[in-house]
Amino acid sequence: MTINCKGQLIDLSVPKVMGILNVTPNSFFDGGKYKNEDEIIDQVGKMLSEGAAFIDIGAYSSKPSAEFVSEQEEIERIVPAIELILKHFPKALLSIDTFRAEVAKASIESGAAIINDIAAGELDDKMFEVIAHYNVPYIMMHMRGNPQTMQSLTQYDDIVKEMLFYFSEKVKKARSFGINDLILDPGFGFAKTTDQNYEVMQKMELFNVLELPVLAGISRKSMIYKTLDITPQEALNGTTFLNTIALTKGAKILRVHDVKEAVECVTLFNKLKV
Repeated sequence: MTINCKGQLIDLSVPKVMGILNVTPNSFFDGGKYKNEDEIIDQVGKMLSEGAAFIDIGAYSSKPSAEFVSEQEEIERIVPAIELILKHFPKALLSIDTFRAEVAKASIESGAAIINDIAAGELDDKMFEVIAHYNVPYIMMHMRGNPQTMQSLTQYDDIVKEMLFYFSEKVKKARSFGINDLILDPGFGFAKTTDQNYEVMQKMELFNVLELPVLAGISRKSMIYKTLDITPQEALNGTTFLNTIALTKGAKILRVHDVKEAVECVTLFNKLKV
């Protein structure tokens, strides 16, 4: 349960928190919030001071029906953000949320430590080559289709069984490329109905059979706010509750907008295990 980030071994036997930084104008919760350098630095500094082990930067919104962004535009958004953050926080471990190999390559060469791919290589057949070449940890998420089509692809006979098969095939392929550090993300909200999201959460411990760290990304998502008939802005309490459930199911990374509250979840969870 360790991953190698730029020569630093990170022990995931104690769960870690990954703070979200979207440099997009249209993300479902914080789109357009971090538009200039001061806002980016303030938010990253806040998340690191609150205990984030990683900062996950996204430059292409993957919300359902998200509009297309060109590869070049994604690079032009992400690389300056990486360089800016590492200038102010040189020890920060940056994860890059992208499904494009060229964006991953440019990001790693700019100092990123992890690639977080919502498509697990399905949308760019060069992704595994890039990950293997640079030898960085790789987060592989379960999704069908792409952000524009995924919500029409929710038909499963047995969703968790099919996800386990999907991940076993992805792990096999990644190992064939010599990729060492793999993390699995069930992909809450991606090609799944609300009820399916809760079924996956209920059975999430089954993914531990693959003996890899599991990331839970449920922060302020529609499975919370639609169930409670509230807005994403009101969904922190629900997020905290489901993050706690995810920890009991074996999650090793919580990917969140609200770092302080997630770190408190991890601290109390660890106290229970003493």
